[in-house]
Amino acid sequence: MASNHHQKLKKNFLIYCFLILVAGYGYSQTITGGVITASDSLNISEVTGPVSRAIQPFNDTLVFDTIVDTKREFKPDPMKSVWLGAIFPGYGQIYNRKYWKLPIVYGGFLGFAYAISWNNSRYTSYKNAYIDISDNDETTNYHIKILPRGYTLQNYPGGVTTYQARLKTGMDQFRRYRDLSVILSVGYYTLVLLDAFVDAHLYDFDISQDLVLNVAPARIEYEQNPRSAYGLQCSIRF
Repeated sequence: MASNHHQKLKKNFLIYCFLILVAGYGYSQTITGGVITASDSLNISEVTGPVSRAIQPFNDTLVFDTIVDTKREFKPDPMKSVWLGAIFPGYGQIYNRKYWKLPIVYGGFLGFAYAISWNNSRYTSYKNAYIDISDNDETTNYHIKILPRGYTLQNYPGGVTTYQARLKTGMDQFRRYRDLSVILSVGYYTLVLLDAFVDAHLYDFDISQDLVLNVAPARIEYEQNPRSAYGLQCSIRF
């Protein structure tokens, strides 16, 4: 009787251990499946407890690593700088962010504008005086108004003929100066556009300390001449 009772207890103990093993294996599979499923397709909110706390830092890391810096380094377009400078003088330098060149650019334009205006006014004065002295109308006497101080047509050195020739020479001279100022201003305008174009091309040109120019005295030997020549030797390292 005692033997049967002992066998029954042993059998019940084995069944109890088997059930514990089966329950533990099923619980571990549930957790493992939750982690894999949550990382693949399911919503993380479906996984609760310690599993959700384990997944959350991993999810945050993915979001942080996928942030892309879209800020680009400025690089001017050479053709755009030329067109902007052609529409509005000096705007090519503004586009290239070379603001220190603006006083030079606008100072040159103001200088040429003054030269054109002054030479044109002098040309107009001499032209009107020459026309007045050449006609027979006594009411047109602009040539008298521009006579040097202290002179009249009667006491002018050389007389009226000399004064008339002087007016003609002054008219041609200031007209030539005016036209030359216009040509030079157009050339200066072209130079400003060229500066903007080249400056945009060389905006990111390497001017680091690796670029070295060495100038040193050198002795030049000739095969057929016993005498040597001396000069300067230039070498560029980059």
